[in-house]
Amino acid sequence: MLRAGFRKLHTMISMNFPPNLARFMLLCCAALWGGSYLVAKSVMVAIPPQWMMFLRMTGACLFMILLFPRHILPHLSRRIILPGLVVGITYYGTMAMQTVGLKTVDPGRSAFLTASYCVFTPFVVWLLFHHRPSLINLMACVICLAGVGFVALKPGSSSLSLSRGDWLTLGCALAYAFNLTMLSRYSRRFSPLSITFVQFAVAGVLFLGGALVSEPGPNTSWLRPGVVAGFLYLFLGATFLAQVMQNIGLAHIAPESASVVMCTESLFSVAFSVIFLGERLSWTSFAGFALIFAAVLMSVIKTGPRRPPRPVIVQTGSAAN
Repeated sequence: MLRAGFRKLHTMISMNFPPNLARFMLLCCAALWGGSYLVAKSVMVAIPPQWMMFLRMTGACLFMILLFPRHILPHLSRRIILPGLVVGITYYGTMAMQTVGLKTVDPGRSAFLTASYCVFTPFVVWLLFHHRPSLINLMACVICLAGVGFVALKPGSSSLSLSRGDWLTLGCALAYAFNLTMLSRYSRRFSPLSITFVQFAVAGVLFLGGALVSEPGPNTSWLRPGVVAGFLYLFLGATFLAQVMQNIGLAHIAPESASVVMCTESLFSVAFSVIFLGERLSWTSFAGFALIFAAVLMSVIKTGPRRPPRPVIVQTGSAAN
């Protein structure tokens, strides 16, 4: 019954879908992702990071296999094991570094540092597949480094200081660049849903192992209403609903236009952090965020000929999602 409803929804959105509605859905998707930094930070007060991510990965796998079995099960063969391990391990590294870093970093700061994956990705492609980055990629890299430098400046001082959480978040952005590069490559050889399912499954097993070894086990604090509500937001909102809206939006507007809209995720995050958590921004942090955002925009805007959009299902957005 649920699968039939999704098939009917897919048929409806494939016909005469308004581009402006697609853009609005992508904006809602970015807002959900932006809010996930705050919610994850609050949920981790009760649920340790790796347990939280294990539960998210498990829930995502169950929902995917329930809704899209025909797109997943036939592709689960020996051929997908190595690609699945590659994307799963890099995704685990991404999420582990970000969630641990988020325990000591303000959500807005984490969002902007994570967004630098857009700048790193062309250089990862160059390293792995020898596709040289363009001049605009080089300029974006320099601007992003300048932005990180401003973020690292201590208020009222000329000395630079990045905390352990900052370094973990930058490491997360670099790992995510590797993850997206390999995911993009393997999604051309396998069903995107199947490779994403295997990625979540591999990451979930690694999170479970890490949680059993290094974190305390489940307790009654996990069942507090606020914690349960926060987890449902992360799973149903920032993971499932946001992914559906992203896929619909990408199917109906050009990728370069979609990328610019989705980059507002970091703006939503810092706005929510200032409003709800009282995060205070110094002028150096504000300047750094502005430079990083400019670098991200330079990295995602395509300068080549425009191609018509086509339906796709991809894993994108920030690592926190």
